Amino acid sequence: MNARIGDAVVFKTRWGWMGAAASARGVRAIVLPKASRRAVEAALQGESLSSNGRPSPRPAAVLREARAQLVDFLQGTRRELDFPVDLSGGTAFQRQVWRTILRIPYGRVRPYKWVAVRVGGRQYARAVGLALGANPVPIMVPCHRVVARDASLGGFSGGLRTKRRLLQLEGTLQMLKS
Repeated sequence: MNARIGDAVVFKTRWGWMGAAASARGVRAIVLPKASRRAVEAALQGESLSSNGRPSPRPAAVLREARAQLVDFLQGTRRELDFPVDLSGGTAFQRQVWRTILRIPYGRVRPYKWVAVRVGGRQYARAVGLALGANPVPIMVPCHRVVARDASLGGFSGGLRTKRRLLQLEGTLQMLKS
């Protein structure tokens, strides 16, 4: 159940409808599970990069791979995502935070302070939270693995329900305060 929208795709998973958009460099946006196809299409508006209205071959192949990997990840049959991503839409600081988050392995969580120390100092914890909120490719850049210092969930751009589900899938939810 797929629908192409320029250089974007909308697809159904066990968790709900999702979407992704790509550039020639890789996936540049992932829409986390939503209740309806329309909600995902609305979230993807403006993400299509096709200038002539026709999908280009490179993003089409990347989107097929991203869709397959995301579906497998949410089914619990895949732990690593390795499709190419395009993080060029972020600031230099945001990209630094996102690259740091990529180092958090499946089944592990880290506090905001852990990320902050690696991108410049513990005083950057709030800025790290803002960068995570702007993450265009959640799950791929696993911002759901970043939690508050007191082991509570902290925030998540996809909502705390989705963050809980992702952490439960990875086996780390029971280590945290709900």
